[in-house]
Amino acid sequence: MEQLEHTNREERRAAAEALLPELEDAGVTAVALPWVDTSGITRVKTVPLAKLPSAAAWGVGMSPVFDGFLLDDSIVAGRFAGSAIGDLRLHPDLSRLVVLAGQPGWAWAPVDRFTQVGQPHVQCSRSLLRRQVAALADAGFTVRAAFEVEWVVARPDGLPDDADAFVPALTGPAYGMTRLAEVSDYARDLLDALAEQGVAVDQFHPEYAGGQLEISVGAEDPVGAADTALLVRNTITAVSAQHGLRVSFSPKVTADGVGNGGHVHLSLWRDEENLMSGGEGTFGLTPDGEAFTAGLLGHLPGLLAVGAPSVASYLRLVPSHWAGAYAAWGLENREAAVRFVTGPDGNRQSSANVEVKSFDLAANPYLLMAGCLAAGLAGVRAGSRLPDPVGVDPASLSDEGRREAGIRALPATLADAVAAFESDEVLVEAFGEELAATVVDVRNGEIALFEGTSPEGICRAVRWKH
Repeated sequence: MEQLEHTNREERRAAAEALLPELEDAGVTAVALPWVDTSGITRVKTVPLAKLPSAAAWGVGMSPVFDGFLLDDSIVAGRFAGSAIGDLRLHPDLSRLVVLAGQPGWAWAPVDRFTQVGQPHVQCSRSLLRRQVAALADAGFTVRAAFEVEWVVARPDGLPDDADAFVPALTGPAYGMTRLAEVSDYARDLLDALAEQGVAVDQFHPEYAGGQLEISVGAEDPVGAADTALLVRNTITAVSAQHGLRVSFSPKVTADGVGNGGHVHLSLWRDEENLMSGGEGTFGLTPDGEAFTAGLLGHLPGLLAVGAPSVASYLRLVPSHWAGAYAAWGLENREAAVRFVTGPDGNRQSSANVEVKSFDLAANPYLLMAGCLAAGLAGVRAGSRLPDPVGVDPASLSDEGRREAGIRALPATLADAVAAFESDEVLVEAFGEELAATVVDVRNGEIALFEGTSPEGICRAVRWKH
């Protein structure tokens, strides 16, 4: 992103002032200005509507200390984060400003973080993602992307002797019409709110775990996809509160249950052509589409440090749970970490994509998407090739069978993922020294936080954080 000069500031102020009459007519009183920290927690500041032009021009003050926050709000004294010294400016992106249908009187606009002299903050994950999008554009490519959002709905009062216990608010069977009937009014209001906010929902359905639901949204540019993931989660939380429900997006809500995923869908494009289809490669992949996918697969161990960033993530990321615990790819293989989706005959040019299944919603979506783009672009630049696709659950093979097929287990702990990230030169270079170091420091902080904690204790501690 460019440095903010006086001309930029006046343009931003004028754009905000032009929005005020429409926002006033919509009953907006204040604007929420969210960002996502390194631990994947959405933080926020707000301004009264009348102050939106000032916020657009000059930003809203915010301490850089949040880069060192853990999910329990303790602070890591990292190498480049966690200090009480300094100040940043939050500048709302007015192109993504929406009136919140689930929170009457409020509007919402994600922010970019700048220094006091108008330069992008080196640890701003949204700015990082913008840079990765620009790097792809310089190479002649664009990416279409989307996040799937899974969550559980719970009774707000837990158990009589444990208010924080998870008690599913739905009792119907997995994927069942009974569960949909239980949630019918809530789902209607949620879908109405998302539509009113301009979110293109592709699907909504009950999921596998107790009280679990899922929404899939349309693909868009990578920054837009991350913004939309944030907005969808905010809307789910707000509408759930209106219906007296508590929600969790945690990767693992109970130790013996199935976790919430945050799968990412990606397709590589050039000159309006989807490079995941129409080629001579396996399943119709073009050479660049294959290389992009191979880059994702090859860098996946390090990507887990941003895509499965919690100690709880590794309670979810286990074999034979559709979580993608093995570094393998395959056609419609929901046990492979990278699932190739061709789409139906006649629609493959627009719909073919890859789904990375190993990620969850503890992730900062901007960090994760930036890492995916860097990995994919590295694969394209290197002309990387994919191994043979896998058409079975990798866990069903013997150790020898997996070795012969070139299938590797992904990191089984956060510590292993951090080590893979630190040794991944592509990811470290893309993130830059300071942000890469902060990712490592915050992850090590969470590892220390939960040292010696039982799986159920970990689930309890993170249950209502994401």
